[in-house]
Formats: sequence, C-alpha cells, structure tokens
Amino acid sequence: MTSKAFELAQLGDAVTVDGSGNVGVGDSTPSRALSTKSSSVTVGSFESTSASGGLVSFVDPNTTNDVTVRVGSLGNNLVLQAGGSERMKLESSGNIFMGSFNSSGGSAGVKFDIGNSSSETEIQTSVNGTATRIHYAFRNDNGEVGKITTNGSATTYATSSDYRLKENVTDVTDGITRIKQLSPKRFNFIADANKTVDGFIAHEVSSVVPEAIAGEKDEVRVWVEGEELPEGVSVGDNKLDSNDKTIPKYQGIDQSKLVPLLTAALQEAITKIETLETKVAALEAG
Repeated sequence: MTSKAFELAQLGDAVTVDGSGNVGVGDSTPSRALSTKSSSVTVGSFESTSASGGLVSFVDPNTTNDVTVRVGSLGNNLVLQAGGSERMKLESSGNIFMGSFNSSGGSAGVKFDIGNSSSETEIQTSVNGTATRIHYAFRNDNGEVGKITTNGSATTYATSSDYRLKENVTDVTDGITRIKQLSPKRFNFIADANKTVDGFIAHEVSSVVPEAIAGEKDEVRVWVEGEELPEGVSVGDNKLDSNDKTIPKYQGIDQSKLVPLLTAALQEAITKIETLETKVAALEAG
C-alpha cells in the first residue's frame, strides 16, 4: 500500500472510493466521480491564497470551452466566466451584471441594481451603437406580442399592431357616445396620501374599453391547482391573510388603450365643428 493509499484508508467511513473510482466524502455510495454529503449547512469550501481570489473551473475535455467561478477579485465580487470571458458578476453590494453592461452605452448587457445608494432597485440594459435595437421582447405561444426598443435618443413601447394580425376591421363610429361614459377622477392612492393625481377607477372603465383593464372588480386571491394546500383547504377556496381576511387581487389599467377611442371621439367632434363652421359661414354670407 502506498503512502497516499494508506492515508486514505485511515479516514475510514469518512471517504469512500468504489470500484468505479467514484469518491464519496461523507457518502458511502457515491454515484458520481465526486460526491459530498454533510449534515452541516456548508457542504464544501474552496480557498485560494492567490491575490486574484478563489478560482473554480469546470472544463469539458471534448472542447476548449470552460466555465470558471472567481471569488474575491475586484472588490470581493463573484464572477462567472465562460470561454475565457466574464459573462456574469455579483457584486458585494448585491448588484448583478450580465454581459458587458455599461451605463454610458457602447456595450451590450444588463444590470440589476440592488445596492443603489439611493435605495432604488433598478433594471438597466445597454446596447452597442445608436441604431434601433430591441431591449426587451415579450413572447407567448403566438410568438412576439410586444417589445421595448431604443434608437439614438428615444424609447418605444410597442404592442402588436400589424394589419396582418387582424381581421373584421371597422371604423369606430360611436367615439363621442362612449367617451361620455368615461368618468375621469382626481384622487390619491392610500399608500401616497400627499399626492393627488388624475385618472380612472378601473371597474368604471371596463364596460367602455374592457381591453384597457386587467383583473376583475372585487377579485381576491384563491388557492389554485399545483399549490401546496393547507389542511382543510381546497382548490378555489379564498386565500386568507394572518388576520383571516381575504387577500385582494387588484385591478390595473393600461391608459394607452384609451387613445383609439379618444382619437375617434375627437375626429367626430372635429367633423361636427367643421359642419357648424360651414353653416355659420353660409349664414354670414347670405
């Protein structure tokens, strides 16, 4: 028995090497090349005395690619490298970077700003150049249904509107009638008592422009299929807070959905005004 083999044998049940060469630390039946088990919170620890911080690399022997985790370098950050380049970074402040984010542009990346000194939580993206570029794309089973794009100086928030996606297209002919059913209000939100704003009450708009409203009036949260149900609770039952009160599921409004109706009403009003102007001009001329 070699010296190293003897040292390993002296560890008894703490370390196991099976017939396939799998090594188990705290695992008597390792199913992988290296398996560790521990009853403590920390299963493993890697320490480096290098000035560049702790390094752990994962290498695919069939390619030249590797993934490296670096800890401690550049201000105690956690850095994830792939293919030799930094791809993701978690700063000690809590900020998360992906790609090569730069707040001044000139690079493509994303920043999740958690440790902001002004106590703000932000998501920022940067792209190369000033040409029109998509920052966010929203997709479902029908494909892309919306996006946020930028150009040299502006941002566009776009929802699907291509004529090839639509059918049964007709003109809005009752704009004024429907606009008169809307009831703009002034109010403050309970959470911001000192700020009065203009707006609408969601359920009052739903009968006029239903596509502008998300949610239902007086809706509450219920238990749904797939959730771990408390004892005595069934799917569809109301969820209750710590005071046994139902939990509201609040309505929302997309006020931009009112623009087509406002435009139609304005056009109708303009037509009426122009007709009256023509009549007045004729009377004055007579």
